[in-house]
Amino acid sequence: MPETIKADICVIGAGSGGLSVAAGAVQMGAKVVLLEGGKMGGDCLNYGCVPSKALIAAAAQAHAMTAGETLGVSPVTPKVDYAAAMEHVRQTIETIAPVDSQERFEGLGVRVIREWGRFVSDREVQAGPYAIRARRFVIATGSSPMVPAIPGLEDVPYLTNETLFGLREKPAHLLIIGGGPIGIEMAQAHRRLGCEVTVIEGETALGRDDPEAAALVLEKLRAEGVRIVEGAKAQKVSGGSDGITVETGQGAFTGSHLLVAVGRKVNTDRLDLHKAGVETDGGVVVGDNLRSTNRRIYAVGDAAGRQQFTHVAGYHAGVVVRALLFGLPAKAKDAHLPRATYTDPELAQVGLTEAEARTEYGGRLEVVRTDYAENDRAIATGRTTGFVKVMIVGGRPVGATLVGAEAGDLAATWSLVIANRLKMSAVSAMVAPYPTLAELNKRAAGAYFSPKLFDNPSVKRVVGLVQRLLP
Repeated sequence: MPETIKADICVIGAGSGGLSVAAGAVQMGAKVVLLEGGKMGGDCLNYGCVPSKALIAAAAQAHAMTAGETLGVSPVTPKVDYAAAMEHVRQTIETIAPVDSQERFEGLGVRVIREWGRFVSDREVQAGPYAIRARRFVIATGSSPMVPAIPGLEDVPYLTNETLFGLREKPAHLLIIGGGPIGIEMAQAHRRLGCEVTVIEGETALGRDDPEAAALVLEKLRAEGVRIVEGAKAQKVSGGSDGITVETGQGAFTGSHLLVAVGRKVNTDRLDLHKAGVETDGGVVVGDNLRSTNRRIYAVGDAAGRQQFTHVAGYHAGVVVRALLFGLPAKAKDAHLPRATYTDPELAQVGLTEAEARTEYGGRLEVVRTDYAENDRAIATGRTTGFVKVMIVGGRPVGATLVGAEAGDLAATWSLVIANRLKMSAVSAMVAPYPTLAELNKRAAGAYFSPKLFDNPSVKRVVGLVQRLLP
């Protein structure tokens, strides 16, 4: 007979969202059981955000050696040790891993069970030799690479983000099916590390993003030698260890390695959610309170079927913890959630794009922008490609698009502003150190107010009157 464990909260999945729920709940007095059949830390630590950014850093270092001529530094051809770059990736994961480890969470008081969980009723989960009965459950199972049904794909040695970082031999020519953020990031990184790279995209590369901003990123990649073929749906894959060919309506492309990066699917298959009365639709069907169709069961992060980002999972965890521990009404909002693609230049979005805002607000929308070329720090460092564009309704931002150096960092300001329903005057009142890229955000606010002040006859009349009246 299985051992029965009773808990206040059972968390299924030890990725960003699950770990945040478990840590917050146990430290505030709840009895918590955490189930994880795979690696602690989930996709982000082991296969996603952490390893990809570590590899991007290695690639950026290599590229810097070739790009200093305008700053008076003679370019040289870097000697890239691909295996050593991947070793840097491994060491980065190992350095961060203790924060997400079983030992740390057991030290906090969490009962960690390294088994896959599945529901056997509306309030009980089976995990190996254990039966867990909890007052509340949180599904935080994340997502996995989606593998499309392309004829022949199952017969070739293809890569996904879960296997890419295990490589030690540098690909001579990396084919990438998928021109979304993962595909584009890895395309630029591998090109900078000395690989030939071809991106095969069935529709439009970076198609979710602002077209003007995405065009700057794609232009940079093409200038660096990445071949990006759009409108080329993969129809057949063939080959083996001596070469892989992807056939499309725009011709066939042959390379040494193939990376499949066409999106992700939520990990719910093994949970037997139907036995718990939980409806699914791609992910777990939840309301804004992240509660499923079973009032005892919540979902966070990718499992909630919304935006698939680590920081969103962490945000969801905070929403759920307030509800689980204090019984407070709490809702997850999407308007202020940022996303970023860590190419060079970086591409970031908070809230609505210009096209989305025009559809929603029509003539009420105002759009302002400022260019990196007008920022003194960008000029000094030779990083003048890019812009900040802000969508505004009634004086309040509803979206911001940023493309350029450190765009992901700059986006945080707009998340703060939108989350707290601040007006552009709050950004205008900000004082950024000089010279920094952060001044771009303040300059965008200036672009909003300048016409209202400097091109306004009424303002000029008032100023003239005041000047005449002053002693």
